[in-house]
Amino acid sequence: MSAQPHPLLAPLDRLGRPLRDLRLSVIEACNFRCGYCMPADRVPDDYGLDAAGRLSFDEIEALVRGAARLGVSKLRITGGEPLLRKGLPALVARLARIDGIDDLAMTTNGTLLAPHARALREAGLRRLTVSLDALEPALFRSLSGGRGEVADVLAGIAAAEAAGFDALKINCVVQRGVNDDQALALVERFRGSGHVVRFIEYMDVGTCNGWRRDRVVPSAELRARIHARWPLRALDAQYRGEVAERHAFIDGGGEVGFVSSVTAPFCGDCHRARVSADGRLYTCLFSAEGIDLRPTLAQGELAVAERLAGLWRARADRYSEVRGSADAPRRHVEMFLIGG
Repeated sequence: MSAQPHPLLAPLDRLGRPLRDLRLSVIEACNFRCGYCMPADRVPDDYGLDAAGRLSFDEIEALVRGAARLGVSKLRITGGEPLLRKGLPALVARLARIDGIDDLAMTTNGTLLAPHARALREAGLRRLTVSLDALEPALFRSLSGGRGEVADVLAGIAAAEAAGFDALKINCVVQRGVNDDQALALVERFRGSGHVVRFIEYMDVGTCNGWRRDRVVPSAELRARIHARWPLRALDAQYRGEVAERHAFIDGGGEVGFVSSVTAPFCGDCHRARVSADGRLYTCLFSAEGIDLRPTLAQGELAVAERLAGLWRARADRYSEVRGSADAPRRHVEMFLIGG
């Protein structure tokens, strides 16, 4: 049952949006070098902070307890690749016990998931999102920067199912002429499984991914391709601010989702904050700078809540709505620092 937010600390930002969802990066390192996030020619193999540069488990718990006081009920653990963080199940167990956190999830590339899935489930993790941009082995390997094997991801998904995770989200970032030919194969592979494939428009996150608008495949175009093969019907959002537009297969084969940040921005209902592994708060996926929370974390959860509330009330981010205009920031934080 959700704890009630402190009456003086349930903030709205300058556009009237509440804070409900925290994306928490536990590590900035990754075992992949995907071109749209952490390209190998721009980010060295040994990239990363030392352990002292990352928030400790005590600091993370103080942060989440403070956020829960403001009404945050959804917490997503991200990276980099979060499974590279040592002792992750122990952290999950601590976070799962925090009053008010009803939805504890994690996003992973899946290659390290198989040996950890059961421990994460037993620790209290409730939902998983697995990134999977292609099923064709050679293409998958290329997209991961030569670091990944699709068989390992599929083994991770199977292990998650065996551990009791159901309705996984399978995320695919779609680029025209790169992997858009994989969309139907992904749908066919997971139709009827209970999992939900979600197609994400290629976004101009960070500064090193060489984003080009002509590589964006609009969700409407992709949806039409899928509908021609397996007819779809639109579903209502499950809650205000849900990022994916949901569509069900008319034949009962489950559903598919579309995240359309470029062609159909959803800034107006955005209630997400992000914190990097070194404790910096970003109030938008496309923020230029983060705000260091670390000095506040040592003061306890109430001080954290007050600090977060003040920062959230000053928020006016709506990058996807102003993309391309003079008001849009030109520099963005790298996605691997805040988990997308």
